[in-house]
Amino acid sequence: MSIESVNPATGEQVATFDAFSPEQVEAALRLSEETFREWRRRPVAERAALFGELAKTLRANADELAGLVTLEMGKILAESKAEVEKCAVFCDYIAERGPDLLAPRAIEGGNDENYVRFEPLGTILAVMPWNFPYVQVFRFAPAALTAGNVAVLKHASNVPQCAIAIERMFSEAGFPDGVFQTLLVGPRAVEGIIADRRVRGVTLTGSDLAGSKVAALAGRELKTAVMELGGSDPFVVLDDADIDLAVKEGTRARNINAGQACISAKRFIVADQVADEFESKLAESIGSLVVGDPTDPATQVGPLARPDLVDTLREQVEESIAAGATTLVGGFEHGGPGSFVDPLVLTGVEPEMRVFREETFGPVAAVVRVPDEAAAIDAANDSDFGLGASVFSQDVERAKRVAAEIDAGMIFINTIVVSDPRLPFGGVKRSGFGRELGEWGVLEFVDVKSVAVVAP
Repeated sequence: MSIESVNPATGEQVATFDAFSPEQVEAALRLSEETFREWRRRPVAERAALFGELAKTLRANADELAGLVTLEMGKILAESKAEVEKCAVFCDYIAERGPDLLAPRAIEGGNDENYVRFEPLGTILAVMPWNFPYVQVFRFAPAALTAGNVAVLKHASNVPQCAIAIERMFSEAGFPDGVFQTLLVGPRAVEGIIADRRVRGVTLTGSDLAGSKVAALAGRELKTAVMELGGSDPFVVLDDADIDLAVKEGTRARNINAGQACISAKRFIVADQVADEFESKLAESIGSLVVGDPTDPATQVGPLARPDLVDTLREQVEESIAAGATTLVGGFEHGGPGSFVDPLVLTGVEPEMRVFREETFGPVAAVVRVPDEAAAIDAANDSDFGLGASVFSQDVERAKRVAAEIDAGMIFINTIVVSDPRLPFGGVKRSGFGRELGEWGVLEFVDVKSVAVVAP
């Protein structure tokens, strides 16, 4: 089996790699186990400090790393550079806060002494997607490895050069061999790796379909798992919202990374009183975005990562239009080579339509009109997903009340949903379980060990 890297802006193949043989996978898992025995004994502060070095290494190689993202999955260059910087910020956070977050905690009463220790589990398998080739990895790795675990990465097959570069960054930053390894394998290898006794945990970021399969495998083997899955995030615009702000943030929220983000706003749930103004201004804003070559500084929206993603998005939109939705701007006739879509705004969207019910992984904004606040909450919750949500209102206390009633792991008021190293990242319902980032992410892949002491 070969693993191919294809430039989605041109359709040209840029690199090919042989997939790892079973013997190579076995050697990697053996090394991870051997390394874990020594790595777990290092002081937490020493492990954390290496992430400070990794942050420096990422920044020193930012141009090269960003270029690989743009080449392999089509992200515009400015966003690729921002992705590298975010990874460095994640590393800085764990370098500073990791030792405190993982320190033993005293528990009052009962014995002469009680405390809780946080011990690593072992090798963690990370199954990661292509849309943020670095950020998805660095949302879990600094926390899990600072806790004393080691990691093997099965990355998406269309970003092999990014996957290889991540392992190289760990090496250049001074991490011991075997702490972080990239496995160039296809999806069929995942089941066997999860079943291996040396693998003690699994983390996946991807679709709900992929997550349900991998979670089932991890459950069968009784292994700790974190699933960061899809989203159909509502973007709620109440009748007292600042419409210009909502349009500005909505344009950004739907079209970052060409709309290929689990936390992109997808369903724009807008109060009837302001819907005409919002739709008109959103269509004008999104219609003005420059679509094209992701290496051109003037480009604001690059291609989708693969041709099949365009096909799926087209089917979702066309079936929704057949059911009564209307296109205000955008379409699929961009022309020329590459997997390009001109960002769309659809109005007249109803709950039975595919663009409402499913995750749309591309630049399609579906506008849903509602009569009042209660209906906005109902529409926001009328989804199998529950990852993120945005609420726009000039009355912050009102927005907080609405946020409290929306089923989601993350709610952002008067701004877009983003990942922040201080805040837990994750969702509910078919958006998965477990958390990354912050204190909660640090404690996902640890043995929370109780120690009770009675003096003789």
